[in-house]
Order: sequence, then C-alpha cells, then structure tokens
Amino acid sequence: MNSISLTGRLTRDPELRTTHSGASVGDLRLAVPRRRGKDSEDRGAVFIDIVTWGRLAESCAEYLAQGRQVAVSGRLELDEWKAKDGSRRQQHKVIADEVEFLGARPDDDVGDEPTAFSETHASSESEEDSF
Repeated sequence: MNSISLTGRLTRDPELRTTHSGASVGDLRLAVPRRRGKDSEDRGAVFIDIVTWGRLAESCAEYLAQGRQVAVSGRLELDEWKAKDGSRRQQHKVIADEVEFLGARPDDDVGDEPTAFSETHASSESEEDSF
C-alpha cells in the first residue's frame, strides 16, 4: 500500500499552473518537523514537495500562503529524468489526495475560508509528463 500522511508548514506560497490539456496543477513545499532528540533538542525539518491536481490545486492556490499549517494525505512517487549534462536525476514527491487547512499564520485573517479539500485524481502517465 502506498499511502502517506504529513503535517507541516508551507515554505512558500503555492504555485499554480496548467498542463497542455488545461488541467490545473499545484506545487507546494512542506516543512515537516523532525522528532525531537533525547535531550529535547530541535532537529530541524524535512522538506517535502507536494503536487496537487484539479480543483484541489486551485483551492490551495486561492486559500493557502507561506507559513500556513496543513495536513496532507496522498501517495509517494519517484520522478526520474536525465539532466542536460547527461546525469540521471531522481526526486520523491507526494501526490496529494487531500489537503486539510490547519492553524493560520499569526497575521492571517482566515474569515470564511474552507478547512479541507480532497479530490481523487487518477492521473494518466501522459498527463503527468506534460507538466
């Protein structure tokens, strides 16, 4: 089973773009704090790239901003490609099925925004290759 759930804060504002076929694709980067060490020392964070699709991507771009805390659930994927210099590259990313908006940034006026979005997206290989 390929399932992952993460909670953290956005390191930048969401980026929204569209594929050649017109599908909305969003990119988020999430800072997930590591567990504290034995002596309660802060061990920093792990930075995870998140991809959202369709209405989920549009909602994240509309309502989220850098510093906002979110919970993400989805699946882990590995991208592999050949760089311009001929070297092989790899990158893990999470394809989000659901993004829950958690605590606001201290300076946010959250008002009437929604608290969670989910979308089932069965992306085709050709669609993923087009972005």
